[in-house]
Amino acid sequence: MKNPHAFTNELIHESSPYLLQHAHNPVQWHPWGEKALSLARKADKPILVSIGYSACHWCHVMERESFEDESVAAYMNEHFINIKIDREERPDLDHIYMDAVQAIAGNGGWPLNVFLTTDARPFYGGTYFPPVKAFNRASWKDVLVFIKDLWENKRSEVEKQAAILLEHISTASGFLSRKIQPAGVDDSNGYTQNHISQIVGNILKQADTQEGGFGRAPKFPQTFILQFLLQNSFLNKDEQSLQQAELSLRKMLHGGIYDQIGGGLSRYSTDTNWLVPHFEKMLYDNALLVSVLCDAYLVTGNELYKDSIDKTIEFLIREMKDADGGFYAAIDADSEGVEGKFYVWTKEEIDNILGSDSEIFCKRFGVTTNGNWEHKNILSIQTSWEQLSEESGIEIEKLKQNISAASTRLLAVRNKRVRPATDDKMLLGWNALLLTAFCKSSAVSGNELYKQEAIQLYQFLVNNFSENGLLRYHSFKNQTAKHPAYLDDYAAFIQACIDLQQIVPGEEFLLNAIKTTDFVLQHFYSEENGFFYYTHKNQQDIIARKIEMYDGATASGNSIMAGNLFYLSLVSDNRKWWAIANNMLNVMQEIIIGYPSSFGYWCQLIQQQVSGTKEIIITGKNQQKLFCSLQKTYLPGKVLHSAEVQGKLPVFRDKTYGEKPLIYVCSNYSCSPPVEDIEAFYQLLKITRK
Repeated sequence: MKNPHAFTNELIHESSPYLLQHAHNPVQWHPWGEKALSLARKADKPILVSIGYSACHWCHVMERESFEDESVAAYMNEHFINIKIDREERPDLDHIYMDAVQAIAGNGGWPLNVFLTTDARPFYGGTYFPPVKAFNRASWKDVLVFIKDLWENKRSEVEKQAAILLEHISTASGFLSRKIQPAGVDDSNGYTQNHISQIVGNILKQADTQEGGFGRAPKFPQTFILQFLLQNSFLNKDEQSLQQAELSLRKMLHGGIYDQIGGGLSRYSTDTNWLVPHFEKMLYDNALLVSVLCDAYLVTGNELYKDSIDKTIEFLIREMKDADGGFYAAIDADSEGVEGKFYVWTKEEIDNILGSDSEIFCKRFGVTTNGNWEHKNILSIQTSWEQLSEESGIEIEKLKQNISAASTRLLAVRNKRVRPATDDKMLLGWNALLLTAFCKSSAVSGNELYKQEAIQLYQFLVNNFSENGLLRYHSFKNQTAKHPAYLDDYAAFIQACIDLQQIVPGEEFLLNAIKTTDFVLQHFYSEENGFFYYTHKNQQDIIARKIEMYDGATASGNSIMAGNLFYLSLVSDNRKWWAIANNMLNVMQEIIIGYPSSFGYWCQLIQQQVSGTKEIIITGKNQQKLFCSLQKTYLPGKVLHSAEVQGKLPVFRDKTYGEKPLIYVCSNYSCSPPVEDIEAFYQLLKITRK
């Protein structure tokens, strides 16, 4: 048997699980840095940058097929300087080189393999390449030979292509050339209900009204779009929006994309009916799922959503929480070299474990002898409680208890299997998204555990990602923080501070949000184009500073920052911040309306501008009951804060603080007379209480 540690390369000194996976490849991999770039310049060799992440299935495939092949590795070592990058550690580099590959090949993905000049400019690239020519793709060895010949014999063509691609990367956000209004000049937003109707219409054109979601397979959760539809259904009494949002959530929660016995959402579904997932579980997907489920529960009162919130959080705490208090990035799709092996079952296995309880369990989850995927069974809910009760003669509550007990038994057996690898680095931005999810879950359920988890996670982030009192770092592992924080990190943290202050009285977290926003404006904001760069202005190891606008698996840092600025401008009475956010939204307006599926969080900001923002402040003592009731009131875009005594921020000024709690409702810098109870509050806002 070949010794897996016969080779060791420079990645052995890294902490990233993905990079360490490649530390014993015969390829002489280097981490990104001046040392590797200097080697390329001295040797005058092209650079191969290969980008992936630990939970990437095809990254593992290409490693087995090519990077572990000694003859292929020898060729790579002789003719190239080879650099491995974890895209989750260095999303800035991934964005730059992904843009280049998409321009070259018309598509992107991971593994991302891109060839650079000695000054780090890209000139050729692609994604997965097979070991032999297949799938209309050149073999990896053929690509290497082609690039070697190009470099040695057609250098002028290489330089020309590199110059073209660098220009493309630097100007990829071309629509930003629209003239920006100076901050503070234009105090209008110009949004109407007609804009919302256009956005909704364009979203629903892509809706799968049978299986939920949008478009064809592969299907992604698209939680920002679902949140927008829930908001629209509530604010505009739009039943079609509600139906599509609920259909999508129900199909996902009942499908194989959701782990029916262990909890947690997989990255995406490979089919239209959510049965066969790509089995990797990402922290951000599950954080965002919890957030949208909180909205869905408040809008509908459907217990399915509340139960799924609890089940997902239970999974996150059980399987992704580090002993120090942070949460891991991802759980791999593969175990023992096979995708999904950890999660699937044969009927024989379930029969042996559950005995007489197996029949009802198999009926509920569609388990058959032949299986539904590669002769195994992916658990998905196929029979409703009502139908199962009718067919079995057992009451629904008893059925739920039986199925829950059976699931616990199966989970115990599953936990003895070889587990998929866990990427145990902790990322600031993704943990901040989970912090927001904990805050929303606490508000919705009143569960004190979720509130404590939120406070503890906040403290973990402040303690471990900061330097001299300010957040500085993107990644944390082995008691070490590294890599400068990016816009997404700061934006998500600011948003989380805002959400945390909505469940904890006072202003501590708001003041931190404002301090962090000042820092971001100083170091990331471009006065020239009115948006935020992805990277800090002092970062030196990139060939271009990019502005990211699209809301993908996570919202763009720019859209979250626009929302943060709208919110914080109200609580701090900083109208310049409101104008910056408004300018951003105005520039984006046309593309948001035309292509809303790619701008889900931006859509919510337009909805907020149309519907207006209600500022709700509770003052005085003995306010906990009122505060909890208001937290459970669904009012999209609301500002909600509580204080027993007047704070420093303008939002707390000019109000009465006494023994009796009072509720103030303000809008457009004016407040209505305070009311003393929740019923009067509902009457004031004309809210129908569920």
